[in-house]
Amino acid sequence: MERLTFYSQESGYTVARLMRPKAKELTTIVGSFANIQPGQTLQLTGFWREHPQYGSQSQVSQYIETKPATLTGIEKYLGSGLIKGVGPVTAKRIVAHFGLSTLEIIEDQIERLLEVPGIAHKRVEMIQNAWETQKAIKEVMVFLQGHGVSTTYAVKIYKQYGDGAIATVQHNPYQLAVDIYGIGFLTADKIAQNLGIPLNSQFRYQAGILHVLGEAAEEGHSCLPQPLLVKLSLSSSHD
Repeated sequence: MERLTFYSQESGYTVARLMRPKAKELTTIVGSFANIQPGQTLQLTGFWREHPQYGSQSQVSQYIETKPATLTGIEKYLGSGLIKGVGPVTAKRIVAHFGLSTLEIIEDQIERLLEVPGIAHKRVEMIQNAWETQKAIKEVMVFLQGHGVSTTYAVKIYKQYGDGAIATVQHNPYQLAVDIYGIGFLTADKIAQNLGIPLNSQFRYQAGILHVLGEAAEEGHSCLPQPLLVKLSLSSSHD
């Protein structure tokens, strides 16, 4: 990714410019990202659309981050601001010392960064914490997208739960309908089924009842008779 045009910290909505293999000009991408910085190498899934003002754009539906494969790419990635404690100058020193093995060194032998002139123990600790955070974000996004969660929802889920996102979704995906705006019972139910949550789960029953009560409230009802609530809940659970 070459340039970040717009990024919303709150929603993850992003407009960016990147270079595609064999393309002569930069491509504009639009979508939701948990965290994105110039220098990242991304594998994207989406579709093309024509914006009336800005022209051809790629609307991203899913993405995964891959490791940059060139020295320039690694240097740009490290110096982009993505890893707290590493700016462009420090990134240049690190890559000059370790070459194409830089990312593997940070991953598996981070203490070796002390070999680089100007990097002390405190800086290494800062880099390690930032690196672990980036790994956690990647793991969450890969897990969620691997279970049928769209990128837009995956970003919202990560923003809500942070590193606890995987544990929360595995334990009770119906909690998403309570905590996250835009995710209702039906969406949470699809996620739950992708995760193999039983149809007779107590979490599902509870979420279905709340869903029916919520729909009734939107229609102006302040309560529902128990027989009607049970009937509507059973109907909702079989939709």
